[in-house]
Amino acid sequence: MNELTFEGRAVPFVPGQSIGAALTGAGVTSVRVTRLGGRPRGLFCGIGVCFDCLVTVNDGPPSRACVVEARPGDVVKGARDA
Repeated sequence: MNELTFEGRAVPFVPGQSIGAALTGAGVTSVRVTRLGGRPRGLFCGIGVCFDCLVTVNDGPPSRACVVEARPGDVVKGARDA
């Protein structure tokens, strides 16, 4: 089984699935909170137009979870400075 880790939690996925789809399938509805107000954000448009689903993958720059393909062993965290 393919798995990534989101905030310390194992999340299974199928090959070709986006990180956003894997997180949604695992019941994750919020991947980060806003700087002002701390409002939860998650998958919104699902096609890479908005920036609500920003995450960091393997300590890289913020990326949109809906368009990044999940890979085994990925370590995903909610983008902290988005």
